[in-house]
Amino acid sequence: MCGISGVIGLSGETTHAPVDSNLVQRMTQALHHRGPDADGYYFNKGIGLGSRRLSIIDLAGGDQPIHNEDQTVWVVFNGEIYNYQSLFHTLTQKNHRFYTKTDTETIVHLYEEFGDDFVQHLRGMFALALWDAKRRRLLLARDRVGIKFLRHIPLPVPA
Repeated sequence: MCGISGVIGLSGETTHAPVDSNLVQRMTQALHHRGPDADGYYFNKGIGLGSRRLSIIDLAGGDQPIHNEDQTVWVVFNGEIYNYQSLFHTLTQKNHRFYTKTDTETIVHLYEEFGDDFVQHLRGMFALALWDAKRRRLLLARDRVGIKFLRHIPLPVPA
């Protein structure tokens, strides 16, 4: 069990408003009961992601958010990817470099390899938020059955 949170600041079609880092930290801390082992954050222009982690896979090195090789794709994740070991093998053969042994890292590399169709390769129960910094785009996804809950709550836009 883990918990994820995040805020994206929208101020127009192509620009992002600053994100209140205190809000993301408070939201994430409210999830402490879902992940008592670690917390982590990613903040950049217009985006803030938070994670509470219950360490199950890669206890020492799997703290989130997790990123790709050049730190342009970031993910926070709740769940378990059952086929992550075969995905890891396939992706390393395609020259992706992993810095953890966690199932979460396969997500960023699958996204690099397959774009929006990356979700089709995942077998498991999950909810995730993936930030593509190059395209300035946030993707939210959950498992097909909805075992892991994912909720989008629009915040009021400041005047």
